[in-house]
Amino acid sequence: MAEFGFDWMAFYNIGVSLVAIIVLQIVGMLIFFLKTPFNDMDELKKGNVAVGLALGGKFIATGILLGISAYTNTSIWFMAIWFLIGQVCLVIVYWVFGLVTPKFKVGEELEKGNVAVGLLLCAVFIGTAISISSLII
Repeated sequence: MAEFGFDWMAFYNIGVSLVAIIVLQIVGMLIFFLKTPFNDMDELKKGNVAVGLALGGKFIATGILLGISAYTNTSIWFMAIWFLIGQVCLVIVYWVFGLVTPKFKVGEELEKGNVAVGLLLCAVFIGTAISISSLII
């Protein structure tokens, strides 16, 4: 394969980076699972669309942060550090979102299936991830 110009080291680096991204994505989602007062997976099994929207927003936001962290850093360690900083920011935003909506509790509304809250939280997560990404670049 060397005569065709195949770079095994690049192949190896892509593989290691892919594993790191998958692990960090899982860590990011686990952080949010710990923040919600209910079991996200149980709510999804029940067909709770609000939780699905909020969880989807978390997943997209985590992916945005991972993508920008991977794109702007040549080291997996720096990528992980920036990703974790981004995750901390998302958790803070979730907490602040709960503070600025004092007439209802976000977790309770999601558990009740309030799609409006789920959609708004989804948008808040994605918007925040895009904003945080501009700080990473």
